[in-house]
Amino acid sequence: MKKIRLTGCILIAASAASVCNAGHWTYSGEEGPDHWAKLAPEYSACSGKNQSPINLAGFIEADLKPIIFSYQVGGNEILNNGHTVQVNYAEGSSITVDGIQFSLKQFHFHAPSENQIEGKSYPMEAHLVHSDKDGNLAVIAVMFAKGEENKTLAAAWSQLPGNSEVKQTLTPPVAAEGLLPLNRDYYLFNGSLTTPPCTEGVRWLVMKEPVSASEHQIEIFFHLMHHPNNRPVQPVNARPVLQ
Repeated sequence: MKKIRLTGCILIAASAASVCNAGHWTYSGEEGPDHWAKLAPEYSACSGKNQSPINLAGFIEADLKPIIFSYQVGGNEILNNGHTVQVNYAEGSSITVDGIQFSLKQFHFHAPSENQIEGKSYPMEAHLVHSDKDGNLAVIAVMFAKGEENKTLAAAWSQLPGNSEVKQTLTPPVAAEGLLPLNRDYYLFNGSLTTPPCTEGVRWLVMKEPVSASEHQIEIFFHLMHHPNNRPVQPVNARPVLQ
């Protein structure tokens, strides 16, 4: 099993807008979320008006078209970047939303959940990060509830790097499909990356139905991070949350 020591920057979201090494940030203290916007000029968007995560509530009924999922088994690398566990995805998997195709780049996790649904927090949340041909981002958010073991998590966690800044080949590759609920109904809102540089203009598609993960699987991730890795919910301001 191939292990690669990484040097330089690991992007928490596969985006041309992401900034490498602009400033050290954490989830608490003087480099925590309340201070991100002041840590580096590149992080100024963290004080913007359309930030994520949010508490999804006050829903507006809309004619949301089904998301067309075209996923293959392509999760071929896993890394612990010190902020999350991320699985990088091979080319060839995508979603189509409103006629726009977004390629799946990676998925990663937060515990407890970053987004809330009508004030409810979940023990863990997955973000499946996609990009269209112009670099615009769409994130599928999936909540985890404690229950049966998740097979995709089991496959990924079995090859989990213990040390930060280590990238490891997943053999065999894992399937993102296993992170999705059977019911693909979703909420839609406009937001941002949930970590610096907090780039706005991200299309958020939050699955209404949670998926299950065992308590042990959630604890493995939490203990690896050594601390919660969720940004607090941000003001919704004038943004509609569609359903």
